[in-house]
Amino acid sequence: MQSKTLFGGCHCGAVKYSVEVELPESGKPVLHYCNCSICHASGYLHLIVPKEQFNLEQGKDELSLYQFNKKVAKHYFCKTCGVKSFYVPRSNPNGISVNARCLDADLKKFDVDAFDGQNWEASADQLKELT
Repeated sequence: MQSKTLFGGCHCGAVKYSVEVELPESGKPVLHYCNCSICHASGYLHLIVPKEQFNLEQGKDELSLYQFNKKVAKHYFCKTCGVKSFYVPRSNPNGISVNARCLDADLKKFDVDAFDGQNWEASADQLKELT
């Protein structure tokens, strides 16, 4: 499988990172649109990678942590501009979900799948069955 390095960060530039993306045979990485309350409200578009494929280049001290409900997911926001450009998802606590909208990348070159976050438990079980 081929990989590609993408770069991203928050709106003001205080937080910057790189992410190594595995390219499937189609050559188009898969993004996930989630309809849960926080993803829907923020327009978050998930690109989930293993933690070792994510490198925070700049801005560790510029991040603020937000957690809610079961307090498993770790939502990181830039203290200056308020943008959540990545977080540790509840569905994959050993991974990082990068907000694809914060990447320096053409999103037309990605496939998008839906994830029913309003029914998180059932959807997470279905996702596990597929992997």
